[in-house]
Amino acid sequence: MDDFKLIAGTAPLLVSLPHDGTALPESVGARITEAARRVPDTDWHVGILYAFARELGASIIAPRWSRYVADLNRDPAGHALYPGHSETALVPVTTFAGEAIYRAGEEPGAQEIALRRELYWQPYHDALQAELTRMRALHPRVVLWDGHSIRSRVPMFFDGQLPDFNLGTAGGTSCSRGLQDALEAVLRERAGGSASAYSHVVNGRFKGGYITRYYGRPADGVEAVQLELAQYTYMDEDSFEYRPERAAPVQGVIRELLDVCIGYAGTAA
Repeated sequence: MDDFKLIAGTAPLLVSLPHDGTALPESVGARITEAARRVPDTDWHVGILYAFARELGASIIAPRWSRYVADLNRDPAGHALYPGHSETALVPVTTFAGEAIYRAGEEPGAQEIALRRELYWQPYHDALQAELTRMRALHPRVVLWDGHSIRSRVPMFFDGQLPDFNLGTAGGTSCSRGLQDALEAVLRERAGGSASAYSHVVNGRFKGGYITRYYGRPADGVEAVQLELAQYTYMDEDSFEYRPERAAPVQGVIRELLDVCIGYAGTAA
């Protein structure tokens, strides 16, 4: 099987889902602990959540392999994304709950980490860059949307409960201010007093990972945005079960956000 799946679209929008994969190579699966066997830190069901993006003409790229094999949203050189805060590595050895991923003495060493970077991390990024290049040949401006989700409470990374929608633009550097403002306007409208209202923050605890920061080059016609969703908004966080009745309104908000991205890209001269 391929390491990732890329569906090429016609719209100026590429949806990247780097933590959607759940598979483990036999060489990895044979060494992991019981706590890691369920790959609990997966961005569960984001592939289902974003499936509608094909109707919008978006390109979509998602990996087969779990982030435990190689985290596609981490700097390949190992540089920290959030200095001073806890975060996992290119090849993580602990879960978000702080439990060991590998049995004692079977953690990957430097040579294996370098090999995984070459075999699993690099092909995804080569394909992502190639697709952006193809799209830029067709459109004067394109948007790279990096879709993520995480448990609403992860003490290792943040205190209390995470807002429902966490928009990241690397502090306003990975996309134009006009696009950020338009996206925030959608989220602000959804923060009213109704039962279906969602909380949100822009450039809060999650400002965007490696993908957003590396590929976001507004001056070169590539706008990049990350959305981190609190998982309880569309699934059960304990059983990992997808909840369609919760997911439907969330998809409605995401559709509005992606429509804004496509419309904004289309305004480029």
